[in-house]
Amino acid sequence: MENLIKALKAAGEPTRIRILAALSQYELTVTELVSLLSQSQPRVSRHLKLLLEAGLVSRFQEGSWVFQRLSESPVTAQITRMINLDDPELKQDSERLGRIKVQNARLATDYFAANAGDWDQVRTMVGSDESIEVAMLEAIQGRNFDNMIDMGTGTGRIVEIFATHADKITAYDSSQEMLKLARTKFEQAGLNHCQARLGDITALPAAAGSAELITIHQVLHYLDSPFAVIEEAKRLLAPNGLILIVDFAKHQHEFLRTEHAHRRLGFADSEVQFWCDNNQLSLNRSQKITHNDSRNGLDVMLWVLEPATH
Repeated sequence: MENLIKALKAAGEPTRIRILAALSQYELTVTELVSLLSQSQPRVSRHLKLLLEAGLVSRFQEGSWVFQRLSESPVTAQITRMINLDDPELKQDSERLGRIKVQNARLATDYFAANAGDWDQVRTMVGSDESIEVAMLEAIQGRNFDNMIDMGTGTGRIVEIFATHADKITAYDSSQEMLKLARTKFEQAGLNHCQARLGDITALPAAAGSAELITIHQVLHYLDSPFAVIEEAKRLLAPNGLILIVDFAKHQHEFLRTEHAHRRLGFADSEVQFWCDNNQLSLNRSQKITHNDSRNGLDVMLWVLEPATH
């Protein structure tokens, strides 16, 4: 009862209701909340401190950025369910939040468009593709799949390496420039069972439970909401399927945000476990692939997820 009273007191203020409403839709930095609420940074930070102390909000730091999200407590869920997002002020906040999302997405889209032609070369600047690809193939243990989906395919390289392990592969990306390169690559290689399609990887035009293998390769660090992609992958995953995620291990290279449009500075196992715990998935394997250049290179992680068994 004491915790409930503390949480209700913390939530019972207009600005803090607005913060909870926004975080129920999106993970946000303090800077983004300042922009959304049109309030000073010290004032927003004070509100966040109260919500944090009440256990309604959690925070995690990546380099110089601190992200805020709703906590996982049942009390938080109860309170946010009472918030009416149709309230006029909250609807205005949602519209501003939509503009923040568009702005963040545009940064990544512009970067992909500018670098599409040299994308495979750009990727090798921050990782060892050969060792990553070997690890991904080892993870499937020689299995063959009826249907595979590659989420955020880029130039289609992952489709190439899995082409002999799936009867049908659909590769989705939101960049027309990337898809042109992927289609050309598939055609030249005679991969008639592989298709490149335009799509938002948080809401793909594919049937639930239709994919036995889902790959998400070097995509999540560009996104505002990696969790939303994992939710969609779980929706698409067949009961006996696998999700292979490749992304950077946690790092502190801030230049990747300004020069390469990275939103997140890699991920820890604890973050992936959070995704699993909230999507009825099991973390089957976590493997670090160390970069050859230990001083300047970035380590890469491979995570293998599968449906949780109860």
